[in-house]
Amino acid sequence: MSGMIGGETASAGALVKARSAEVAAAIDRAFDHLLSVPDDPRARLYEAMRHAAIGGGKRLRPLLVQATSDLFHLSRESALRVGLAIECIHVYSLVHDDLPAMDNDDMRRGKATVHKAFDEATAILAGDCLHDLAFQILSDEETHPDPFVRIELVRALALASGPAGMAGGQMMDLEAEHARFDLATVTRLQNLKTGALIAFCVDAAAIMARIPVDARTGLHGYARDIGLAFQIADDLLDVEGDATVAGKALGKDAAAGKETFVSLLGVDRARAQAHMLVDQAKAHLHGYGAEADLLRAIADYIVERDR
Repeated sequence: MSGMIGGETASAGALVKARSAEVAAAIDRAFDHLLSVPDDPRARLYEAMRHAAIGGGKRLRPLLVQATSDLFHLSRESALRVGLAIECIHVYSLVHDDLPAMDNDDMRRGKATVHKAFDEATAILAGDCLHDLAFQILSDEETHPDPFVRIELVRALALASGPAGMAGGQMMDLEAEHARFDLATVTRLQNLKTGALIAFCVDAAAIMARIPVDARTGLHGYARDIGLAFQIADDLLDVEGDATVAGKALGKDAAAGKETFVSLLGVDRARAQAHMLVDQAKAHLHGYGAEADLLRAIADYIVERDR
């Protein structure tokens, strides 16, 4: 049995890496096209956006959109455009997170952070523009022909990235440096900071497929569970990982005195919890067949990754 499980894990990893490479290449090509550097004084801004957006990163979020789109036989192009919009939000948040006023990081995705490669003012504007670009992409007819679908995508991404989602979680994360958070509060923080955008990745495909909200319960459960598993894996990497492989500084949460899943549960319990969440996430997909194999493989990959 253990050999079979090991084979399944290896197969899942190969599937994720293959599809991830395809999606990453497509995302980079799209950013290269959208962020062509103009021959005017805005050039430095575009160069900073390209520095942040092109190359590196797991591209997990666009991959999740593609994987969920497989369930409903949606076009790869529509899924790619939605994934690109989400990646704009994700990258903008990293650019701003890295600023001295927030996490004050020097390295991201194996290269200098934007404010180090350029300057703080340019980094702020680059993040702002990536944020705006996300909604420009979603509202375009090329993303989906139905304007009602497009406005639902815009609204859902705004909710997932704003004070009731990612940005709210970031504020809680800043407060964590000055307060003692229990497990429930850390879980709430991560459901907002990391989980809300991951949940949108899965929900976006259902929106494009016009699946009623009450028929998305299993997908919502899957997204919630992999979002928490992803963060626990991140916390474990922060303690056990290699900064060279991760492409960013590690150990900063402990240095800042923040409570994490690892500090509250310990390494072994945190790892066991992550694997339990992955099993639970895959169980939410019981109503689907082979078309959900990539979603299942992503769930396994989340806790096996090294970056």
